[in-house]
Amino acid sequence: MPRRDLADVLEAILAGVVVVGPAGRVEEVNSVACRLLGRSREAAVGCAIEELVPPGHEIARLARGVLARGAAISAADCELEPQRGERVPVDVSASPLQAESGATQGAVVVLRDRSAHRRLEQLEGERERFEAFGRIAAGLAHEIKNPLGGIRGAGEILAQRAADAKTKETATLIVREATRIAALVDDFMVFARRDQLRLAPANIHRILDGVLALLSHDPLGEAIAIEREYDPSLPEFAADADRLIQVFLNLMRNALQAMEGANGKLTVITRMTLDHRIALEDGRPLPTLAVFIRDTGRGMTPDELRQATTPFFTARPGGTGLGLAVADYWVAQHRGTLHLESEPGAGTNVRVTLPLRKPS
Repeated sequence: MPRRDLADVLEAILAGVVVVGPAGRVEEVNSVACRLLGRSREAAVGCAIEELVPPGHEIARLARGVLARGAAISAADCELEPQRGERVPVDVSASPLQAESGATQGAVVVLRDRSAHRRLEQLEGERERFEAFGRIAAGLAHEIKNPLGGIRGAGEILAQRAADAKTKETATLIVREATRIAALVDDFMVFARRDQLRLAPANIHRILDGVLALLSHDPLGEAIAIEREYDPSLPEFAADADRLIQVFLNLMRNALQAMEGANGKLTVITRMTLDHRIALEDGRPLPTLAVFIRDTGRGMTPDELRQATTPFFTARPGGTGLGLAVADYWVAQHRGTLHLESEPGAGTNVRVTLPLRKPS
Protein backbone atom coordinates (compact mmCIF):
# COMPACT_ATOMS: atom_id res chain seq x y z
CA MET A 1 0.00 0.00 0.00
CA PRO A 2 1.49 3.42 -0.96
CA ARG A 3 2.47 5.79 1.83
CA ARG A 4 -0.07 8.59 2.04
CA ASP A 5 0.83 12.24 2.34
CA LEU A 6 -0.14 13.58 5.79
CA ALA A 7 -1.89 16.61 4.29
CA ASP A 8 -4.11 14.37 2.14
CA VAL A 9 -5.04 12.26 5.17
CA LEU A 10 -5.94 15.34 7.24
CA GLU A 11 -8.08 16.76 4.42
CA ALA A 12 -10.06 13.50 4.27
CA ILE A 13 -11.10 13.89 7.92
CA LEU A 14 -14.50 15.54 8.37
CA ALA A 15 -13.55 17.00 11.76
CA GLY A 16 -11.10 19.86 12.31
CA VAL A 17 -7.56 18.69 13.10
CA VAL A 18 -4.76 20.81 14.55
CA VAL A 19 -1.31 19.27 15.09
CA VAL A 20 0.66 21.06 17.82
CA GLY A 21 4.38 20.66 18.36
CA PRO A 22 6.15 20.22 21.75
CA ALA A 23 6.54 23.98 22.19
CA GLY A 24 2.81 24.56 21.64
CA ARG A 25 3.11 25.88 18.08
CA VAL A 26 0.83 24.72 15.26
CA GLU A 27 2.63 22.40 12.84
CA GLU A 28 -0.29 21.31 10.66
CA VAL A 29 -3.99 22.10 10.27
CA ASN A 30 -6.70 20.86 7.90
CA SER A 31 -9.28 22.97 6.05
CA VAL A 32 -12.14 22.11 8.44
CA ALA A 33 -10.12 23.45 11.37
CA CYS A 34 -9.26 26.56 9.32
CA ARG A 35 -12.97 27.18 8.77
CA LEU A 36 -13.85 26.68 12.43
CA LEU A 37 -10.98 28.86 13.65
CA GLY A 38 -11.45 31.53 10.99
CA ARG A 39 -7.81 31.36 9.84
CA SER A 40 -6.08 30.34 6.65
CA ARG A 41 -3.51 27.52 6.80
CA GLU A 42 -0.72 30.00 6.09
CA ALA A 43 -1.83 32.22 8.99
CA ALA A 44 -2.25 29.28 11.40
CA VAL A 45 0.90 27.21 10.88
CA GLY A 46 3.72 28.46 13.10
CA CYS A 47 1.42 30.28 15.55
CA ALA A 48 1.28 29.43 19.21
CA ILE A 49 -2.01 27.62 19.87
CA GLU A 50 -3.11 30.54 22.07
CA GLU A 51 -2.96 32.87 19.06
CA LEU A 52 -5.67 30.92 17.22
CA VAL A 53 -8.36 31.30 19.89
CA PRO A 54 -9.62 33.97 22.33
CA PRO A 55 -7.68 34.34 25.61
CA GLY A 56 -8.32 31.49 28.03
CA HIS A 57 -10.18 29.37 25.47
CA GLU A 58 -10.66 25.68 26.20
CA ILE A 59 -8.83 24.60 23.02
CA ALA A 60 -5.54 26.16 24.13
CA ARG A 61 -6.00 24.87 27.68
CA LEU A 62 -6.53 21.30 26.48
CA ALA A 63 -3.57 21.38 24.10
CA ARG A 64 -1.25 22.70 26.82
CA GLY A 65 -2.63 20.14 29.27
CA VAL A 66 -1.79 17.26 26.92
CA LEU A 67 1.73 18.59 26.33
CA ALA A 68 2.30 18.91 30.07
CA ARG A 69 0.78 15.61 31.22
CA GLY A 70 0.90 13.33 28.18
CA ALA A 71 -2.69 12.16 28.65
CA ALA A 72 -5.73 12.60 26.42
CA ILE A 73 -8.35 15.09 27.53
CA SER A 74 -11.63 16.40 26.08
CA ALA A 75 -14.33 19.02 26.56
CA ALA A 76 -17.88 19.20 25.19
CA ASP A 77 -19.84 22.09 23.73
CA CYS A 78 -17.19 24.78 23.55
CA GLU A 79 -17.87 27.77 21.30
CA LEU A 80 -15.87 29.34 18.49
CA GLU A 81 -16.66 32.52 16.58
CA PRO A 82 -14.90 32.23 13.21
CA GLN A 83 -17.02 34.98 11.70
CA ARG A 84 -18.57 37.98 13.36
CA GLY A 85 -21.88 37.07 14.96
CA GLU A 86 -21.75 33.33 14.15
CA ARG A 87 -20.87 31.21 17.13
CA VAL A 88 -20.16 27.56 16.38
CA PRO A 89 -20.44 24.89 19.11
CA VAL A 90 -17.64 22.32 18.99
CA ASP A 91 -16.61 19.25 20.95
CA VAL A 92 -12.84 19.27 21.52
CA SER A 93 -10.53 16.35 22.18
CA ALA A 94 -6.74 16.45 22.48
CA SER A 95 -4.41 13.44 22.41
CA PRO A 96 -0.63 13.18 22.85
CA LEU A 97 1.80 12.41 20.04
CA GLN A 98 4.40 10.14 21.62
CA ALA A 99 7.88 9.10 20.56
CA GLU A 100 9.04 5.46 20.82
CA SER A 101 10.54 6.36 24.18
CA GLY A 102 7.11 7.36 25.44
CA ALA A 103 7.96 11.06 25.66
CA THR A 104 5.28 13.49 24.51
CA GLN A 105 6.43 15.26 21.37
CA GLY A 106 3.23 17.05 20.47
CA ALA A 107 -0.56 16.94 20.55
CA VAL A 108 -3.41 16.40 18.10
CA VAL A 109 -6.48 18.57 18.73
CA VAL A 110 -9.73 17.43 17.08
CA LEU A 111 -12.67 19.84 16.67
CA ARG A 112 -16.13 18.40 15.94
CA ASP A 113 -18.75 20.90 14.77
CA ARG A 114 -21.96 20.36 16.77
CA SER A 115 -24.02 23.09 15.07
CA ALA A 116 -26.05 20.68 12.89
CA HIS A 117 -26.85 18.49 15.91
CA ARG A 118 -27.76 21.52 17.99
CA ARG A 119 -30.04 22.83 15.24
CA LEU A 120 -31.86 19.50 15.05
CA GLU A 121 -32.38 19.60 18.82
CA GLN A 122 -33.61 23.18 18.57
CA LEU A 123 -36.04 22.38 15.75
CA GLU A 124 -37.47 19.44 17.68
CA GLY A 125 -37.85 21.57 20.79
CA GLU A 126 -39.52 24.33 18.76
CA ARG A 127 -41.93 21.85 17.19
CA GLU A 128 -43.03 20.56 20.60
CA ARG A 129 -43.31 24.10 21.97
CA PHE A 130 -45.45 25.31 19.08
CA GLU A 131 -47.72 22.28 19.39
CA ALA A 132 -48.25 23.20 23.06
CA PHE A 133 -48.97 26.82 22.09
CA GLY A 134 -51.45 25.54 19.51
CA ARG A 135 -53.38 23.56 22.12
CA ILE A 136 -53.47 26.58 24.41
CA ALA A 137 -54.60 28.83 21.55
CA ALA A 138 -57.42 26.50 20.60
CA GLY A 139 -58.60 26.39 24.22
CA LEU A 140 -58.39 30.18 24.55
CA ALA A 141 -60.40 30.71 21.39
CA HIS A 142 -63.23 28.60 22.75
CA GLU A 143 -63.18 29.91 26.32
CA ILE A 144 -62.61 33.60 25.55
CA LYS A 145 -63.97 34.53 22.13
CA ASN A 146 -67.53 33.30 22.63
CA PRO A 147 -68.25 35.22 25.86
CA LEU A 148 -66.17 38.12 24.56
CA GLY A 149 -68.53 38.48 21.61
CA GLY A 150 -71.41 38.79 24.04
CA ILE A 151 -69.58 41.41 26.10
CA ARG A 152 -68.78 43.44 23.00
CA GLY A 153 -72.39 43.22 21.77
CA ALA A 154 -73.71 44.32 25.14
CA GLY A 155 -71.25 47.23 25.14
CA GLU A 156 -72.44 48.36 21.72
CA ILE A 157 -76.09 48.27 22.85
CA LEU A 158 -75.20 50.14 26.03
CA ALA A 159 -73.40 52.82 24.01
CA GLN A 160 -76.43 53.27 21.75
CA ARG A 161 -78.81 53.62 24.71
CA ALA A 162 -76.54 55.70 26.95
CA ALA A 163 -78.38 58.68 28.44
CA ASP A 164 -75.25 60.57 29.50
CA ALA A 165 -71.69 61.13 28.26
CA LYS A 166 -70.03 59.16 31.11
CA THR A 167 -72.06 56.02 30.42
CA LYS A 168 -71.40 56.30 26.67
CA GLU A 169 -67.65 56.70 27.31
CA THR A 170 -67.64 53.61 29.56
CA ALA A 171 -69.54 51.54 26.99
CA THR A 172 -67.19 52.64 24.21
CA LEU A 173 -64.23 51.59 26.37
CA ILE A 174 -65.80 48.15 26.87
CA VAL A 175 -66.25 47.70 23.11
CA ARG A 176 -62.69 48.88 22.34
CA GLU A 177 -61.04 46.60 24.91
CA ALA A 178 -63.17 43.60 23.91
CA THR A 179 -62.13 44.17 20.28
CA ARG A 180 -58.46 44.43 21.31
CA ILE A 181 -58.60 41.15 23.25
CA ALA A 182 -60.34 39.40 20.34
CA ALA A 183 -57.56 40.61 18.00
CA LEU A 184 -54.91 39.27 20.39
CA VAL A 185 -56.59 35.87 20.45
CA ASP A 186 -56.75 35.90 16.63
CA ASP A 187 -53.00 36.63 16.50
CA PHE A 188 -52.32 33.81 18.95
CA MET A 189 -54.37 31.42 16.81
CA VAL A 190 -51.45 31.26 14.33
CA PHE A 191 -50.08 28.45 16.51
CA ALA A 192 -53.34 26.47 16.27
CA ARG A 193 -54.26 27.00 12.60
CA ARG A 194 -51.01 25.52 11.26
CA ASP A 195 -51.22 27.60 8.07
CA GLN A 196 -49.10 26.20 5.26
CA LEU A 197 -46.24 28.15 3.72
CA ARG A 198 -46.71 29.35 0.14
CA LEU A 199 -43.22 28.82 -1.26
CA ALA A 200 -42.18 30.86 -4.27
CA PRO A 201 -38.93 32.42 -5.55
CA ALA A 202 -37.92 35.14 -3.08
CA ASN A 203 -35.14 37.72 -2.88
CA ILE A 204 -34.08 38.36 0.72
CA HIS A 205 -32.82 41.88 -0.03
CA ARG A 206 -36.11 42.88 -1.67
CA ILE A 207 -37.93 41.61 1.43
CA LEU A 208 -35.65 43.49 3.83
CA ASP A 209 -35.73 46.72 1.81
CA GLY A 210 -39.52 46.55 1.71
CA VAL A 211 -39.69 46.22 5.48
CA LEU A 212 -37.23 49.10 5.98
CA ALA A 213 -39.32 51.24 3.62
CA LEU A 214 -42.41 50.55 5.72
CA LEU A 215 -40.58 51.41 8.94
CA SER A 216 -39.27 54.67 7.46
CA HIS A 217 -42.79 56.03 7.97
CA ASP A 218 -42.85 54.97 11.63
CA PRO A 219 -42.27 57.91 14.04
CA LEU A 220 -40.06 55.59 16.13
CA GLY A 221 -37.53 55.46 13.30
CA GLU A 222 -37.10 59.22 12.80
CA ALA A 223 -33.90 59.48 14.88
CA ILE A 224 -32.53 56.04 13.95
CA ALA A 225 -29.65 55.56 11.51
CA ILE A 226 -30.10 52.57 9.18
CA GLU A 227 -27.06 50.68 7.94
CA ARG A 228 -27.22 47.89 5.37
CA GLU A 229 -24.44 45.35 4.85
CA TYR A 230 -25.79 43.06 2.12
CA ASP A 231 -24.04 40.12 0.50
CA PRO A 232 -24.73 40.61 -3.23
CA SER A 233 -23.93 36.96 -3.99
CA LEU A 234 -27.07 35.66 -2.25
CA PRO A 235 -29.32 33.87 -4.76
CA GLU A 236 -33.10 33.75 -4.89
CA PHE A 237 -34.51 30.94 -2.78
CA ALA A 238 -37.86 29.27 -2.16
CA ALA A 239 -39.68 30.97 0.73
CA ASP A 240 -43.00 32.50 1.73
CA ALA A 241 -42.20 36.18 1.23
CA ASP A 242 -45.34 37.41 3.02
CA ARG A 243 -44.47 35.44 6.15
CA LEU A 244 -40.84 36.60 6.05
CA ILE A 245 -42.03 40.20 5.74
CA GLN A 246 -44.05 39.60 8.91
CA VAL A 247 -40.97 38.08 10.61
CA PHE A 248 -38.61 40.95 9.80
CA LEU A 249 -41.24 43.62 10.40
CA ASN A 250 -41.77 42.25 13.92
CA LEU A 251 -38.03 41.98 14.58
CA MET A 252 -37.14 45.45 13.28
CA ARG A 253 -40.10 47.11 14.98
CA ASN A 254 -38.92 45.55 18.25
CA ALA A 255 -35.47 47.00 17.56
CA LEU A 256 -36.92 50.50 16.98
CA GLN A 257 -38.96 50.26 20.17
CA ALA A 258 -35.83 49.26 22.11
CA MET A 259 -34.13 52.44 20.87
CA GLU A 260 -37.12 54.73 21.44
CA GLY A 261 -36.04 58.20 22.56
CA ALA A 262 -32.41 57.68 21.56
CA ASN A 263 -30.30 58.41 18.48
CA GLY A 264 -29.64 54.75 17.84
CA LYS A 265 -28.48 52.67 14.90
CA LEU A 266 -30.15 49.69 13.26
CA THR A 267 -27.80 47.46 11.27
CA VAL A 268 -29.12 44.84 8.85
CA ILE A 269 -26.58 42.31 7.55
CA THR A 270 -26.98 39.42 5.14
CA ARG A 271 -24.47 36.66 4.61
CA MET A 272 -24.13 33.33 2.85
CA THR A 273 -23.30 30.53 5.29
CA LEU A 274 -22.34 27.62 3.05
CA ASP A 275 -20.60 25.83 5.91
CA HIS A 276 -23.74 25.80 8.07
CA ARG A 277 -26.37 23.41 6.80
CA ILE A 278 -29.98 22.76 7.78
CA ALA A 279 -31.66 19.41 7.21
CA LEU A 280 -35.08 19.58 5.56
CA GLU A 281 -38.00 17.25 6.19
CA ASP A 282 -36.59 14.66 3.78
CA GLY A 283 -33.17 14.77 5.46
CA ARG A 284 -31.42 16.69 2.66
CA PRO A 285 -28.90 19.16 4.07
CA LEU A 286 -28.98 22.62 2.53
CA PRO A 287 -26.63 25.59 2.84
CA THR A 288 -28.11 28.60 4.56
CA LEU A 289 -28.29 32.36 4.46
CA ALA A 290 -28.18 34.44 7.62
CA VAL A 291 -29.81 37.79 8.37
CA PHE A 292 -28.46 39.77 11.33
CA ILE A 293 -30.49 42.59 12.87
CA ARG A 294 -28.54 44.64 15.40
CA ASP A 295 -29.74 47.56 17.45
CA THR A 296 -28.11 49.88 19.98
CA GLY A 297 -31.11 49.86 22.33
CA ARG A 298 -31.52 49.12 26.01
CA GLY A 299 -30.84 45.39 25.61
CA MET A 300 -32.44 42.60 27.62
CA THR A 301 -31.73 41.03 30.99
CA PRO A 302 -30.95 37.28 31.05
CA ASP A 303 -34.50 36.61 32.30
CA GLU A 304 -36.05 38.69 29.52
CA LEU A 305 -33.84 37.01 26.94
CA ARG A 306 -34.87 33.56 28.18
CA GLN A 307 -38.60 34.35 27.82
CA ALA A 308 -38.42 36.65 24.78
CA THR A 309 -40.15 34.26 22.34
CA THR A 310 -42.83 33.13 24.83
CA PRO A 311 -46.31 34.37 23.80
CA PHE A 312 -47.64 37.31 25.85
CA PHE A 313 -44.31 37.91 27.61
CA THR A 314 -43.23 41.53 27.21
CA ALA A 315 -41.06 43.97 29.12
CA ARG A 316 -42.47 46.95 27.21
CA PRO A 317 -45.49 48.86 28.54
CA GLY A 318 -48.35 48.42 26.10
CA GLY A 319 -46.67 45.52 24.27
CA THR A 320 -48.65 42.41 23.32
CA GLY A 321 -45.77 39.94 23.72
CA LEU A 322 -46.60 38.23 20.42
CA GLY A 323 -44.16 39.82 17.96
CA LEU A 324 -41.10 37.67 18.71
CA ALA A 325 -43.20 34.54 19.30
CA VAL A 326 -44.86 34.82 15.88
CA ALA A 327 -41.53 35.63 14.20
CA ASP A 328 -39.96 32.55 15.80
CA TYR A 329 -42.90 30.43 14.63
CA TRP A 330 -42.64 31.45 10.96
CA VAL A 331 -38.85 31.07 10.91
CA ALA A 332 -39.26 27.54 12.32
CA GLN A 333 -41.92 26.78 9.68
CA HIS A 334 -39.25 27.61 7.08
CA ARG A 335 -36.99 25.08 8.88
CA GLY A 336 -34.78 27.95 9.97
CA THR A 337 -33.62 29.20 13.36
CA LEU A 338 -33.96 32.47 15.25
CA HIS A 339 -31.26 33.28 17.80
CA LEU A 340 -31.11 36.25 20.18
CA GLU A 341 -28.10 37.70 21.97
CA SER A 342 -28.45 40.69 24.28
CA GLU A 343 -27.08 42.44 27.33
CA PRO A 344 -28.60 45.32 29.30
CA GLY A 345 -27.34 48.59 27.86
CA ALA A 346 -25.52 46.86 24.99
CA GLY A 347 -28.33 46.39 22.47
CA THR A 348 -29.64 43.20 20.90
CA ASN A 349 -28.35 41.02 18.07
CA VAL A 350 -30.89 38.83 16.24
CA ARG A 351 -29.74 36.14 13.82
CA VAL A 352 -32.24 34.50 11.46
CA THR A 353 -30.88 31.50 9.55
CA LEU A 354 -32.88 30.17 6.61
CA PRO A 355 -32.27 27.19 4.29
CA LEU A 356 -31.44 28.05 0.69
CA ARG A 357 -34.11 25.93 -0.95
CA LYS A 358 -33.87 26.07 -4.73
CA PRO A 359 -36.91 27.74 -6.31
CA SER A 360 -38.98 25.25 -8.30
